[in-house]
Amino acid sequence: MAVLELKQVGVRYGELVALDQVETAIHRSEVVAVLGANGAGKSTLFDVVLGLRRPSDGAVRVFGRPPGGGLRPRIGAMLQHAGLPGQVTVAELVRLVGRSYPWPLAVDEVLARVGLATKGDRTVEVLSGGERQRLLLAMAIVGSPELLVLDEPTAAMDVEARRGFWEQARANAGDGVTLVFATHDLAEAEAVADRVLVLQHGRLIADASPTVLKRQVARVAVTVATDAGVEVVAAWDGVERVEQPRAVHSLDAAVGDGLQQLRVWADAAEHVVVPLVQGGFRMRGLSVDEADLEDAFEQLGATTPQAGPSVTTQGVA
Repeated sequence: MAVLELKQVGVRYGELVALDQVETAIHRSEVVAVLGANGAGKSTLFDVVLGLRRPSDGAVRVFGRPPGGGLRPRIGAMLQHAGLPGQVTVAELVRLVGRSYPWPLAVDEVLARVGLATKGDRTVEVLSGGERQRLLLAMAIVGSPELLVLDEPTAAMDVEARRGFWEQARANAGDGVTLVFATHDLAEAEAVADRVLVLQHGRLIADASPTVLKRQVARVAVTVATDAGVEVVAAWDGVERVEQPRAVHSLDAAVGDGLQQLRVWADAAEHVVVPLVQGGFRMRGLSVDEADLEDAFEQLGATTPQAGPSVTTQGVA
């Protein structure tokens, strides 16, 4: 049985479609990232999963049941704009939340897990942004949940704080907890998640592991200043697309001496370099980079229509 299952879920606000025929299933111990621009439907999806909003269409099942009600002790949630009382201490607040669950963890254990072991006697109002995020995570896990739903959990954290946060979050997944989180950070999703769901205009346009998603796009990006024309390069076998990078300083894509800067996405570097050499084209500043999740995200957004059925590309690395 899936921990979380959505079947053709739609949510409408009048004429606005917030979710459009979203369908997926998430299983025990999976770590799943939900990606999408502002307004893509991430927070609405979480509201539906947590029973805070009813879908206009379709069905949601959490542990095989409709969300809400008696499922609360099995779910921990960390929402993006959660308010916190300022005058209570960290330990007092975590203890208070724990009392609403049947089998809470010890407060000291929870604070140690999230890196707040020395902050228990501090009032919430003096915490930094990263510490407040850790406190929200502590409140989400104190009830020993089987499903953790985290909306933009590391938005206010620096790099070091993020690393520690995800070490603790993944440790929970290792204990059998299913973790679903929303993020704008593609590098974070690639580093942490087993699967990535990509939402665009309320539609699920991809559902796959980071590795599988990267395989959906060209493998490498070749950057070079050359006198080969964009249309000429774009016609070569193995070339996915050709871009002219934006201006960075006073220099732009035209680098002088009859050369222009190109960024060429291709299955392999030789699909670009060999034709350049064989064609006698001039080259300067050649570099080759492997495609990453950001490239896959951009290409999915550029090539997926805004209407029609959702596209899924489920798979594992």
